[in-house]
Formats: sequence, structure tokens, C-alpha cells
Amino acid sequence: MDGVGAVVLDFYGTLVRMVRPLPPDHRGIFARRGLTAQGELWGDQWAVGPREGEEHSAYSADEVTYTAWERERLRRRARDCGVPREALDGLVDELDRAMKAIRLELFPDVREVLGALRRRGLLVGVCSNWFWNLEECVEEVGLGGAVDVVVGSARAGARKPHPLIYRALLDRCALPPERVLFVGDMWAPDVLGPLDAGMRAVHLHRPDRAVDGPAPPLPAGAARISGLDGLLTGAVVPGVAAGPGGCG
Repeated sequence: MDGVGAVVLDFYGTLVRMVRPLPPDHRGIFARRGLTAQGELWGDQWAVGPREGEEHSAYSADEVTYTAWERERLRRRARDCGVPREALDGLVDELDRAMKAIRLELFPDVREVLGALRRRGLLVGVCSNWFWNLEECVEEVGLGGAVDVVVGSARAGARKPHPLIYRALLDRCALPPERVLFVGDMWAPDVLGPLDAGMRAVHLHRPDRAVDGPAPPLPAGAARISGLDGLLTGAVVPGVAAGPGGCG
């Protein structure tokens, strides 16, 4: 088997974390509009987004279509919670802004590790379940010059672990799946999904991780690290630390 030619990393929880000030809580948004009871029915602030593994290619043709679909999902949820028709537009506008008002910072190990991977001749990519603006977010956190390929669910038409997003990723990398190493903190999207797509996988299980609970047993073809510097030891996948694997 050829060596690794690309290392692709998840974005949130792997490369970046959320920091204060946090996005506004939806209950406050509802309450300011006299809709406290409806806000309590809303449930989890983030649950209104596309589900893990959801395919939505019909809405991913362009940004206008995709963002209209996002807003319509918010509108339907608000109606189901009993929000009056005349209050929908303003509420949806504010909820949409609040969900995307996320302040991010890089984990301390990111710059050094990504730089080391590229110096070894490896293609470096990001693949994430995210809003339409993933490329802009990668730039804003300072990784624009450190990443070769960015694939987000909004533009790919499906969320990990749906096979469609991995096919889009492999097309962008221009490498066979066995030469791509996928790294991330989420079990199904970042480990099981990539393995099913023929890639190698590394489960990132940080001590300060956003995902609670013990790490599941590793399946064949996967490894586990507690920090991104584990990618540079050579113990994760032979060839990553040994030298260039080819970019394809």
C-alpha cells in the first residue's frame, strides 16, 4: 500500500474551539419578543440544523438556495412551537444570526502540526459539517495558508458521515482513499464514516474535548491520539512521520 498522501482534519473540536463571548441563547431572543413559552418548546439551540448524515444536495446548488433552506427550517420549527405568523420573520432573522455568531480560536497545537505535515510533502485538508462559510472561517482563524483543500457539508450536499461528502473530499484531494488519513473528534463522522469510505482514520480524544464520555474501542484501520502532535510521532500511521507521501 502506498503511504499517506493527505491528512484531512475535522474543523470544530479538532482544529478550533468556541470561546467567549458565546452566541446569544435562543431563550433570551424569544423572551425579548414576548415569546417565552414558545422558546421553552424550542428545545436544544442547535438541534434545528441538518442532522448528522443528512443528505441535502437539492439545496446546496448555491449560497442563496442553501441559506433560504436554513431559514425555512427555522421558520417551520418556530411555527411548530406556536410562534404567530406576524412574528416569524423578525424571529427567524435573529435566530439565524445568533446561531452563526460563533467566536472561534485554534487549539494550541494546530499551527505547528499542520505546518510540519505540509513540510513533509503532505496535502492538508479540512472536512467539516458546517455552514456555507467554512472557507471563510478557515481563513478567519488564520489557516488559509496552511490548508490545501476545504470541503464543507453545506456545499457538498450532505453531512458526515453520509458517503457523498467523503466522495467530494476524495475528488478534491485527487488521491485514492487508502492514501487519505482522516482525523477528528467525532466518532461516526470522523472515524466510522471515513473508514467506510476506504480512508484511514484517527480518533482525536483530547483531554479538554467537547465530546463527553469514554472513547469507543478502535475498529481495524483506526488509531487514537490525545493531541494533534500525535500525528508527528510515526506511531499513528507508518509513513506520516517518515517523509513525503506524495500529494497527488
